[in-house]
Amino acid sequence: MRPDDKPRPIVFGEVLFDHFPDGSRVLGGAPFNVAWNLHAFGVRPLLVSRVGNDPSGRDVRDAMEHWGMDTSGLQLDSAHPTGVVQVSVVGGEPSFEIMPDQAYDFIDPSCLPPAAPTVIYHGTLALRTSTSRETLTHCRKHLDVPVFVDVNLRRPWWTTASVHAVLEGARWAKLNGDELEALVPGVAGLERRAESLQSRFGLERLFITRGAGGAIARDADGTLTEVHPARKLKVVDSVGAGDAFASVLLLGLAQGWEVHETLERAQELASAIVGQRGATLQDPLFYAPFARFWGLA
Repeated sequence: MRPDDKPRPIVFGEVLFDHFPDGSRVLGGAPFNVAWNLHAFGVRPLLVSRVGNDPSGRDVRDAMEHWGMDTSGLQLDSAHPTGVVQVSVVGGEPSFEIMPDQAYDFIDPSCLPPAAPTVIYHGTLALRTSTSRETLTHCRKHLDVPVFVDVNLRRPWWTTASVHAVLEGARWAKLNGDELEALVPGVAGLERRAESLQSRFGLERLFITRGAGGAIARDADGTLTEVHPARKLKVVDSVGAGDAFASVLLLGLAQGWEVHETLERAQELASAIVGQRGATLQDPLFYAPFARFWGLA
């Protein structure tokens, strides 16, 4: 088995540039952010995405290569541009204007590299088009490994039916409290909503983030595990905090950490990310203390 054939996570979905009101731009997209963070912790994921044959697409590839990431799953599109999102921050919370017909909407099943995955991680945004949706369906069907769904509801690019469709067959899912309420309307209380969603789709564990309120994990037997962030956080922007959280959830599943330990560590990284500008940090020293304290270094 060649080194690139060793089992590792597949991270499927969008890669894009977040454009901020001050004119700056930051490389991102939830799946890209997760893959970036996992690589920083030595996991070596396979990112399956698509960029335009344009300067931004070349910037994505250059950034990945500089970080040491595998680019074999990064497809090139001559018909559609590299993804762009306009980000505004209102009341400390980010708001997103997501452009249509971006390269990541057209991930091609015929361009997938060979892989021996341990898990498939994906969000919901890249599934807004039939092309990428059918490619993911192909991956999930033919690779036959556990699936982690990270729900990212971005108007107008989702429907309840479309999200329910991707939760079918998943083992784990993550979403925030507002997203849970949107997907389970008419049910009072977070815990009852979580139970309803989890039982409907047979999820082994459901992770619910609540911003400053911390996070909760609910197991299939109803066991709840809850953590809270530090009381005082320096918040520069919250873009990428949920992706950092998801990265550590995947890391914890791979390492066999206990659920409370995993949640605490996920909260630690997310809390550190909100103190930085953007979701991807090109500094190994940022990640080094976490890796050392978590026994990964």
